[in-house]
Amino acid sequence: MSHDVQLSVVVPVCNEAENVEPLAREIDAALKDRDYEMIFIDDGSTDDTAANLLRLKPALPRLRVLRHSFRSGQSAAVASGVRAARAPWVATLDGDGQNDPADIPKLIAARDDVANRGVQLFMGNRKASRKDSAFRKLQSNIANSVRSGLLGDGTPDTGCGIKLFSREVFVELPRFDHMHRFLPALFMRHGARVISIPVSHRPRTRGTSKYGMLNRLWVGIIDIGGVMWLRRRYKSGLLVRED
Repeated sequence: MSHDVQLSVVVPVCNEAENVEPLAREIDAALKDRDYEMIFIDDGSTDDTAANLLRLKPALPRLRVLRHSFRSGQSAAVASGVRAARAPWVATLDGDGQNDPADIPKLIAARDDVANRGVQLFMGNRKASRKDSAFRKLQSNIANSVRSGLLGDGTPDTGCGIKLFSREVFVELPRFDHMHRFLPALFMRHGARVISIPVSHRPRTRGTSKYGMLNRLWVGIIDIGGVMWLRRRYKSGLLVRED
């Protein structure tokens, strides 16, 4: 792992041809004075997503483009990006442009606050600023309430795509489809501290959502059962520190 890169920004994308260029340029503008890289993972897109990213590389030398040969899902794309990351800390963003890259420095500032020493996952929280339809907000509120009640992860918005976390901890986590929605519970299962930070949220202005009612709620309920099973069969406190 390169010590010259202090932050890796991982962005999973699938059929987001219209979004990738403006999002990549926003990331660069937000982090241009930092030692960072951005990794876009094209998860089997059938449009011009990959071509548009590759065209950007000469103008954005910190951009790396990974490609899945077939669609594997958002969690698999995030995992591919984290494995390829060269920095000890990873920030993630959704590829639809609704997360604001300007919030990444806010998460970094929270990480650097001495009061948060030892926190390994900083979760974005869109509750106060979410720009989605009333129905989609209702879906999210139901899912968050069910998950929080069963897992007790103390996180109000696990569906928020903008996060900052320790790569070292992430690579030790179990991998499964939709795991990106359960990172607080998985990090806590590993003995790590987690906090939520208010972030902004923007309406989708290009492209179409890849999620609907079934894959947000019913599949999520099945996944919650799996995470509960994992937590019962694992002892926390595995973060070993030398004093």
